[in-house]
Amino acid sequence: MVVGELTEEAEVVIIGGGPGGYVAAIRAAQLGKQVTLVDRNELGGVCLNRGCIPSKALISAAHHYSAAKEQAFPGIETTAALDFPKVQAWKQSVVDRMTGGVKTLLKGNKVTVIQGEVFFNKPNEVRVMTEVEGHNYRFEHCIIATGSRPVELKSIPFGKRVLSSTEALALNQVPASMIVIGGGYIGMELGQAFARFGAKVTIVEGTDSILPTFDAQLSRLVGRALKNYKVDVHTNAMAQAVKENENSITLTFTVNGEEKSVSAEYILVTVGRRPNTEDLGLETIGVKMGDKGLIEVDRQCRTNVPGVYAIGDVVAGPALAHKASYEGKVAAEAIAGQSSVVDYRCVPAVVFSDPEIAVVGLTEEEARQEYGDVAVGRFPYAANGRAVALNADAGFVRLIAAKESGLLLGAQVVGMEASNLIAELALAVEMSATLEDIALTIHAHPTLGEMVMEAAEAALGSPIHVIVK
Repeated sequence: MVVGELTEEAEVVIIGGGPGGYVAAIRAAQLGKQVTLVDRNELGGVCLNRGCIPSKALISAAHHYSAAKEQAFPGIETTAALDFPKVQAWKQSVVDRMTGGVKTLLKGNKVTVIQGEVFFNKPNEVRVMTEVEGHNYRFEHCIIATGSRPVELKSIPFGKRVLSSTEALALNQVPASMIVIGGGYIGMELGQAFARFGAKVTIVEGTDSILPTFDAQLSRLVGRALKNYKVDVHTNAMAQAVKENENSITLTFTVNGEEKSVSAEYILVTVGRRPNTEDLGLETIGVKMGDKGLIEVDRQCRTNVPGVYAIGDVVAGPALAHKASYEGKVAAEAIAGQSSVVDYRCVPAVVFSDPEIAVVGLTEEEARQEYGDVAVGRFPYAANGRAVALNADAGFVRLIAAKESGLLLGAQVVGMEASNLIAELALAVEMSATLEDIALTIHAHPTLGEMVMEAAEAALGSPIHVIVK
């Protein structure tokens, strides 16, 4: 044995302390397992440190600043001054509070936490390298939860003026201008946030619309909001090359074969994420891999190697924190001998854009393909008393159900608080609720939640507050 290197027995080893890994660790510990969690960076992963939490903190601050600056509410006049370093300090305090909570939870559940790099030696053994020494851990079960990182464009590599979301969230001043390559949810959230803070934002998207994975009726409302902040949007645009100067950077791109260029202080690249599955030694133990570096797993998150599981961004499906946490619970319960399996029918997706977008279950097109005839109920924010009183009447709630049974198959919301409204609808899909179940549930008045009930009534053909022709 090499001096300073130890071999220890471990019941469950979890690689990665993000929302998949730390949740799996806590759940496994609750089920009586001895758990060792290893992460090379900070607990909380990208989500808490460089993604979900800091981005939503900045989005919240941007919303408050723009609302004050624009005097957006009738009869209220305000003045607004922006101290962006203070905003960033507050954002970091939010991050620190949340990551501190994770540390407390892991300690309270008696999870051993190690900061280090992990490499598989054998199908049932990993080597963990810390700053001072190496340990070999022979495990009974292991969960891979190493997350993902931003995709880098070969022709436009990250650098001083080409940023990933990580660097953009850490800027100490609002840039005068910014080009966002990629009009998906990350690009839209951060692009709108910086536009609200006062930056001149240009979005360059390769497909024919922003938010291309969402229904056009949903993304259209976000497109209208972009115009309010004078955001330039180029669709069907392919980024080609950049030329960097001392104080700016110029992007050359093509739109339908026509070459164009735009200059800005920074370029933010948000064209997707890549799973962190390299440098783990997965090939050493023969883990079966699928497309784009993803690990193949079954419905209990098992890989083809006995005792080795994988969850989150390293397996197929959307790279969402709540999906990773859900899979972490399933994997932990499978390790404990329970019959838990993943069911992705009701994984909601949310865009914290202006206005917010939230969806769950099947789209109308998917529902028609699978179930044939469907019932669709749509209710506008403009007909909801609470939305009008909030001066936020842009948006709608839409429900899709099987025509004959009324079984709710999917839902989409665009508008204020869509991210919170989708929870009731996710529950309804999960529990196989019908339109009648939702319509008969008394919703408090005046609330935004009433729109869910009203959309169900519309789908049933008995709407009260809208006229359906």
